[in-house]
Amino acid sequence: MNDSSWQPEPVPAGPAYDAQVGPHTRPMPIVPDAAGRDFDDREARDRGAASDGGPLFRADTPPQEPMPSPPPPHAEHPQDSSPPPQKKRAGRDLRAAIGVGVGLGAVIFASLLIVKAVFVGVIVVAVVVGLWELTSRLQEKKGIKAPLVPLAVGGAAMVIAGYVRGAEGAWVAMALTVLAVLVWRMTEPPEDYLKDVTAGAFAAFYVPFLATFVAMLLTADDGPQRVITFLLLTVVSDTGAYAVGWRFGKTKLAPRISPGKTREGLFGAVAFAMGAGALCMEFLIDGGAWWQGLLLGLAVAVSATLGDLGESMIKRDLGIKDMGTLLPGHGGIMDRLDSLLPTAPVVWLLLAAFVGTG
Repeated sequence: MNDSSWQPEPVPAGPAYDAQVGPHTRPMPIVPDAAGRDFDDREARDRGAASDGGPLFRADTPPQEPMPSPPPPHAEHPQDSSPPPQKKRAGRDLRAAIGVGVGLGAVIFASLLIVKAVFVGVIVVAVVVGLWELTSRLQEKKGIKAPLVPLAVGGAAMVIAGYVRGAEGAWVAMALTVLAVLVWRMTEPPEDYLKDVTAGAFAAFYVPFLATFVAMLLTADDGPQRVITFLLLTVVSDTGAYAVGWRFGKTKLAPRISPGKTREGLFGAVAFAMGAGALCMEFLIDGGAWWQGLLLGLAVAVSATLGDLGESMIKRDLGIKDMGTLLPGHGGIMDRLDSLLPTAPVVWLLLAAFVGTG
């Protein structure tokens, strides 16, 4: 307890008390002053006139000494007065994150090695779950009702159409999905119609349409290797950003959007991704060259960082930390797709320019 809490107790409000009155002493007479108020003449003589509006105190009462504060816990050991430096800690459960990441990687690689169509099914499942997370958070936090049913059906159709018919099929499925969203929302009252259908169109583009480029990567003769390159470069970019930023990060990259990201971390992402890109283009992609991998890695590091910042903007606007809780140590499916979705069209476009789409 601090010293300021120990103060002399005030005398109760009322007529002034005689400082010298004892149990058998007759008090001095109370006389009114010029304003009609009563006060003890003797008290006024000994102490002077009391201030208006406050009780009088005993003149001969010595002031109480403040109680000493208890010594701080490190007072007996001055050398321990400064707290020990704290180590940096990761913001998530790394064991759970690594375990879930390894499990997801095993599912992806197994589906790629078995049959291409199986991996397309994995993309469809990820898209539908991602749409469910996004529309649920929009309704919970903003009251926006983007219709999930036409988005899920149209999103699955979009991925399959992109795999079967390429970019043309993806665009047609995208247009039909948005049209289905507009019609589906007409079955409800017109209030907030524009807001809901706008959010639905955004969700259709952000999740299934961008994911369609992953399915389009798979259509090439070396499709599995292209998908592995896409996934590997994105993961390596995120890992490089985390490792370098955690160890050397000092300058914030975008503090208003994602306070944890640093410019040093971005440099780490670029360096790691460029190195991995050179190796992948040289040894995995048919007809690829190492210098193409450097450019590919640079583009992946930039697009992955922008994708992460983009979803951070969405989550800050919604006032949430994660899109879901489906993946321990990671959050939701959308928290893992944030870097992958905008990177997919970048990788598809550069590989098409470097080695073609076949």
